Amino acid sequence: MSHSSKGAIYMAAAANLLIAVAKFGGAAVTGSAAMMSEGIHSLVDTGNQGLLLLGIRLSNKQPDKQHPLGYGKETYFWSFLVAVMIFGLGAGVSIWEGVDKIIHPHALDIHMVASIGGFDVMTYHVVLSILVVAMLLEGVAFRTAYRAFVTQHPDTPVLKAIHDTKDPTVIVILFEDSAAMLGLIVAFFGISAAYVLDMPLLDGIASVAIGVILAVTAFFLAVECKGLLIGESATAETRSKITAMVNAIPGIKRANEIITLHQGPQSLMVCISVDFQDNISSNQIEATVSQVEADIRSTIPGVAKVFIEAQNWRSHQELLAQ
Repeated sequence: MSHSSKGAIYMAAAANLLIAVAKFGGAAVTGSAAMMSEGIHSLVDTGNQGLLLLGIRLSNKQPDKQHPLGYGKETYFWSFLVAVMIFGLGAGVSIWEGVDKIIHPHALDIHMVASIGGFDVMTYHVVLSILVVAMLLEGVAFRTAYRAFVTQHPDTPVLKAIHDTKDPTVIVILFEDSAAMLGLIVAFFGISAAYVLDMPLLDGIASVAIGVILAVTAFFLAVECKGLLIGESATAETRSKITAMVNAIPGIKRANEIITLHQGPQSLMVCISVDFQDNISSNQIEATVSQVEADIRSTIPGVAKVFIEAQNWRSHQELLAQ
């Protein structure tokens, strides 16, 4: 895990904690369901960042007899749990709050807080100010996460990088912050419309909309994390690079099959079935195996294990056909 990735998580956690406190204050003084939903959303996001940091810490444990390939997938598990948290707590509670407000609508509690230079500051103004400040803080957190992500994938289009990345932590932060920005916009206009039009129903509808945004976000995060939990190979570019390296080494007739599997963001396992030239000695085979492993490790970052099997190409094909 890069320092920039951890920095993005810490930044998001600090921003969300401050925003949550402010939102709950706004909900307390106005009784707004949308504001309460946003407060719950920020509180859940703060807890999610804690889970991501826990996953990163656990994934750094050294391999042992029970887990010989290490604990890299801890990152994937806790990222998946974050998606479940967003759906269950964030989306579920927001939709419940909104439906309750729609069924039992009540006007927002709007009263004067102070008078500054002849201008009466109402709770309505305070709440909208909180939302604007929250947008700015979320924007800073999103910018930090986006920069960390671009640093990890400098020459790759964003959408392709999101699909190909094996590090879900920064993706989680990007998706969370994007959902947070959309939720804040919905809350801003929902509360404004409820006050201006004197229609409390709109506040409840805004809360439901925030819940739907969170549910959609959680779904896409869960899909990305599920693939990593099941087991994803290296990128097509990395696989092609490994194949070319193996086939270029003297003494190897061909690579029968190459399997790559990510055990964590920075932990790649490579399994290779190789058909060696028939006329080389066992000593030459051993030297070739050592060269293959050394070349792969020096060229492909994050390779943790390399397993090489010597097998005749025809025999390998017969076994695959069984």
